[in-house]
Amino acid sequence: MEVLRVVAEGITTSFRYPHFMQGVHPSFEMPPPATIYGHVCSVLGEWFDPNGVEFAIHFTFQAIVEDLEHIHVLVPGKGTLPGQKEAKVLEGQVNPFRRTILFRPKLILYLNRPEWKSRFLSPRYPVCFGRSQDLFTYTQVTEVKLLQTSNVYFEHTLAPYSLARRIGAGVVVLMPRFLDYSQRRTPTFGRYVVLRRRVFAKDFLSTADEPAPIYWADPTAEVVDGNYLGLNFHTWVGDDDSVLRLA
Repeated sequence: MEVLRVVAEGITTSFRYPHFMQGVHPSFEMPPPATIYGHVCSVLGEWFDPNGVEFAIHFTFQAIVEDLEHIHVLVPGKGTLPGQKEAKVLEGQVNPFRRTILFRPKLILYLNRPEWKSRFLSPRYPVCFGRSQDLFTYTQVTEVKLLQTSNVYFEHTLAPYSLARRIGAGVVVLMPRFLDYSQRRTPTFGRYVVLRRRVFAKDFLSTADEPAPIYWADPTAEVVDGNYLGLNFHTWVGDDDSVLRLA
């Protein structure tokens, strides 16, 4: 499979948990799929049909820090202006909160759309990732032909929920998967495994008679003891391992 491989680097970023509103804004340690979709849309300059588009990521950062930010909350009020006795004005208050920041983030994004290479070389809008002020730079945009092999390792990536019972590592999280802008930004969520440390596919739990699974791998990445960097491709819509099914 031939894919587009994009390397993006920045100074800071933050991926806020959607259900925290005041006081504290913690960050996911891995970009949610919905954030990645929005980033690609900014490159193309338009909303694109997510059907059939798949992505994989390798995401690292140097440190986690906390910053103190504030929000100005404005409400209608009454006041005086020069030359007027009374006028309607906006009154405000400052609400401070603590935000988790990821320092020196680096994203390697794989897309099964190699024909978008020219679009990433000349993005439609400024390249930012996370918050609008988190500017990034594309340091590499290439096409890569992936391998299929069972000798892989995974690290610093977002793994499908189905691997949680096999890996024995990582943290299961519920993330925004997609925002449907045709339906007033209706969100859908998916379950994933945030995998930071390195794990080898040969160490995954399996039955004795189960054949070794075959994975996509990046031949241009570091090879560790004969194992290639494995990639887990995800989708934004449709039925996959991330879909939350209720009993």
